[in-house]
Amino acid sequence: MTDLTRPHIDADLERHLTVHRTARYVVLGGEGDVKDVWVCVHGFGQLARRFARDLGALVSPRRKIVVPEALNRYYIESLGVAPQDRKVGATWMTKEDRDADIADYVAYLDALYGVEVAPHAVMGAKVTVLGFSQGVTTVVRWAVLGLSHIDRLVCWAGALPHDIDLAQHAAKLRAMSPVMAIGDADEFGDWAAVEEQRARFDAAGIPHTVHQFAGGHVLNDDVLQRIANG
Repeated sequence: MTDLTRPHIDADLERHLTVHRTARYVVLGGEGDVKDVWVCVHGFGQLARRFARDLGALVSPRRKIVVPEALNRYYIESLGVAPQDRKVGATWMTKEDRDADIADYVAYLDALYGVEVAPHAVMGAKVTVLGFSQGVTTVVRWAVLGLSHIDRLVCWAGALPHDIDLAQHAAKLRAMSPVMAIGDADEFGDWAAVEEQRARFDAAGIPHTVHQFAGGHVLNDDVLQRIANG
């Protein structure tokens, strides 16, 4: 019997096809006359429903909170765990086919904005976008590459994307009054490196504010309320 050889597949043999996807998201608050809308983007391995539980401090009838879930889900654990008990998380992108994933989530967030945010924004509601952990790179790319109007950008415990030239988009980012937040005991503090992120904003001439709190890689109710009220 002749052994079959596996062909080497070069990148130029790959093709892409744009398809429709069903996205899942959570909406909290906003039952009254909405004056404030927050789009809150979760981090790596989280799901919208679980992340939304940590946003309770923001909920009010006049504030609408939209929590999109990343399109790429996976089993966080599998070995030794029964299928029905395996935890599921989601990620906005990986290093694999990253450009397509970025384009997809920018288009997704713009579409979500059009449905859930734009009707309030045109009536004067202020729009805040918060990214947590991996969500920071996600929202910064969306902010500069997307079509949605954002009044305030909150970067919480994450790193600014290195593939974005902040100086090139400085005017747009200045208008979003960037805010940074991180816990003093964040276990991913070396990656988030608040001083490094501040230096990048400074080098691009983008004014920003920083909130630090006692805690780890989590959201903090007091800081959330302080930003909301500010």
